[in-house]
Amino acid sequence: MLDGGDSFREETLGIITHGSLTDGIEMKLEPGTSVESVTAGTFAVIEGEQFDFFSMITDVELEAANEQILLNPPTPSDTLLRDVMQGSGTYATVELKPMLMMPNQDHPELADEEPRSVKTIPAHFSRVSKASADDVARVFGHETHDGGTRYFHVGHPIGMEESPVCVDLAKFAERSNAVFGKTGTGKTFLTRLLLAGTICTGRAVNLVFDMHSEYGTGDRQEAEDGQAAFVKGLRDLFPSTVSIFSLDPSTTRERGHNPDHEVHLHADQIKPADILPLQDTLNLNATAAESSYMLRSAYGDDWLRTLLEARGDEIERLADETGAHQSSLEALKRKLAQFEQYDFFTTRPSQDDHDVLDALLEAIDSGKSVVLEFGQYDDLKVYLLVANAITRRIRKAYEAKTNRYRQTQNAADKPRPLMITIEEAHKFLAPGIAQETPFGKIAREMRKFFVSLLVVDQRPSAIDEEVLSQIGTKMIAKLSDDKDMGAALVGTSDASSLRSILASLDAKQQALLLGHAVPMPIVVKTRTYDQDFYDALRSHPARSNGSASSPDEQDQELGELFY
Repeated sequence: MLDGGDSFREETLGIITHGSLTDGIEMKLEPGTSVESVTAGTFAVIEGEQFDFFSMITDVELEAANEQILLNPPTPSDTLLRDVMQGSGTYATVELKPMLMMPNQDHPELADEEPRSVKTIPAHFSRVSKASADDVARVFGHETHDGGTRYFHVGHPIGMEESPVCVDLAKFAERSNAVFGKTGTGKTFLTRLLLAGTICTGRAVNLVFDMHSEYGTGDRQEAEDGQAAFVKGLRDLFPSTVSIFSLDPSTTRERGHNPDHEVHLHADQIKPADILPLQDTLNLNATAAESSYMLRSAYGDDWLRTLLEARGDEIERLADETGAHQSSLEALKRKLAQFEQYDFFTTRPSQDDHDVLDALLEAIDSGKSVVLEFGQYDDLKVYLLVANAITRRIRKAYEAKTNRYRQTQNAADKPRPLMITIEEAHKFLAPGIAQETPFGKIAREMRKFFVSLLVVDQRPSAIDEEVLSQIGTKMIAKLSDDKDMGAALVGTSDASSLRSILASLDAKQQALLLGHAVPMPIVVKTRTYDQDFYDALRSHPARSNGSASSPDEQDQELGELFY
């Protein structure tokens, strides 16, 4: 902080003229400042008598001191009259929403005080300035703070390229989070940034269900200039701390990597709850789905193999033994038999093979993040079934680990925080099934068991509202549908103002960041996932203190970065 007197913030935007604590603050734009330079979502600071009020610009409006001016406006060619009127006869007002307050530079003895929620408002004619880099760092932290293991740079405020906005990864790992945005807005790149941050700092171990093979290994993707560019996967960046599990190992090898494990899913590893999210995808009616529970009650873990291997009159016998309707069993068998065409699926008992799900849990226990690639099996029904079956088992294992830790209070027994990333999340978390699926239970209950979700979706309106209310931090890219914008802001205070911000976002590389891991909502231009980002990982402060791994291991992980 600078000493008292003139403000250390260089750019004055205007002065406060109206406002209230509930409805926000109105600023008159400084004469000579172009209204076109004021952008919704911009980070601004109101300099009060005692406090700095960190605020977001939510709206801009044109005003006139006299209605006669508007009835008899100057002609486009009369530039002199227009210039004379600007700032006096005509002017612009800007709506500000104060989000945080802290003692200003006139109170240096309180300079280290944390930002707090707004409980009052600034006085008339308080100066409003564009936030400085120091303001951004004071509010959002910096990667050099707390030994480099807490904050991770995800972007910068609009028009402030040299001012990194950071996510508090300690808070991020505590609760479930979400990346929302319509197709083509860069959700995958945003998700890669967040995953790389948790791996680099060691804040969480990850399980990523990689439906389109976009996260684990590198790939060539079209850049903004239309040219193909190589994009690194997490395994490329962190070879010693990311394991690849693959349903389709041949495709993984074609991409230049040998999978650590080939995944085989056995019929006796599947429970009726695992097929609930497939009702729409497989066109299963409710009666057919209920029949799976009757089969499970009669045949235990062998229910699915028994159904799939039934021939001819055996379906009628199964109906008699279980009490299920024969036609429902026939429909269930017909729909689920589709999985028999896939090489990774088998009705052979799981005891006959090394259990790859145990290997997955062992990798997570050792601190390795796991990317499960689907390769050629990027069919939604495969994704839903496999993700449910694996996650249900992980949830059970983490509950057991946590209970053991609570009994022993031994630090060695404390589970590593686990973050599970799912795309097409609305298929797992739709109203009516979210309470039954493993993912719905994780979103509602698993925070206390060290498990959270990273939900990636383009249709938040199709996700159960109770689940949405449990999401801690959101990065929301461009959304077009009004219902999706409303759903993305469920549980958010002052959603109406933020909704207008969402509507103004650019289609790419902009996102509204809000929630548990950031002190206040802010629009950011997200970091570019490119060679500069890879180089920044090499020099991240977390490397110097050995938080995620030893310096030698980190040098090995990030030493050979290629284009």
